Amino acid sequence: MTLPDHLLAFLRCTTPQAWVRQALQHPEELLIDHANCEKKAASTALNLMFRYIDKPDLLQKMSRLAREELRHFEQVTALMNKRGVVYRGLSASHYAQRLRQHVRTVEPGRLIDTLIVGAFIEARSCERFACLAPHLDEELADFYRSLLKSEARHYEDYLKLARAYADGPIDERIAFFAEVEARAVLEDDAEFRFHSGAIDSPA
Repeated sequence: MTLPDHLLAFLRCTTPQAWVRQALQHPEELLIDHANCEKKAASTALNLMFRYIDKPDLLQKMSRLAREELRHFEQVTALMNKRGVVYRGLSASHYAQRLRQHVRTVEPGRLIDTLIVGAFIEARSCERFACLAPHLDEELADFYRSLLKSEARHYEDYLKLARAYADGPIDERIAFFAEVEARAVLEDDAEFRFHSGAIDSPA
C-alpha cells in the first residue's frame, strides 16, 4: 500500500511487525477496538465544535469529520455483525493518553496541541490500515483500503487548522509530539489494541 510521502514523513516510525502479528492473532479485538476508535474520533470532533464555536473553519471541518467517523463506526459494526463478533467492552489503549498528557492547558496552546495530537492519531490510523491490508481477507482488506483516503484527509485537516490558529510557527511543537508518538508506538504494551505499542508475546 502506498501512503503519501508527507504522511510517512510526519510519523517518525512505522508500525512494528510485532504489532501486525498481534493484530492477526486478535481479529475480534481488532474490529471491536477499531469501532471504539471511530466513536472516539467522532467524539473528539464534536467536543472541539462545542468548545470553539467562534471558529467557522474548525466547525465545518469537524462536522464533516464527525459524520465520516460515525459512518465508519457503522461500517465496522456491520462487518462485526456479519462475522459474528459481539461488541463488548475493551479497556482503552494508553496511546492517546500518552499524547494528550502533554497538551497545554492554556489557550491558544490547548487548541493547537489538541489539533496536532488529532493529526498524529489520524495519520497513525491511516498507516496501520495500510500495514494491515495486505495480510487480511479480501473483504476486510478492501474496507481498510477504502478508509485510507479519508483518514489521510483528516490528518491534513487537523494539521491545517493547527497552523491556521497558531500565532506563530508550530514546527517545534509538531516535532515534540512526533517523538512522543513514536515512543508510544514502539514501547511495549500488555494488551493488543488498535493503537497499542509493540507487543511480541500473546496478550
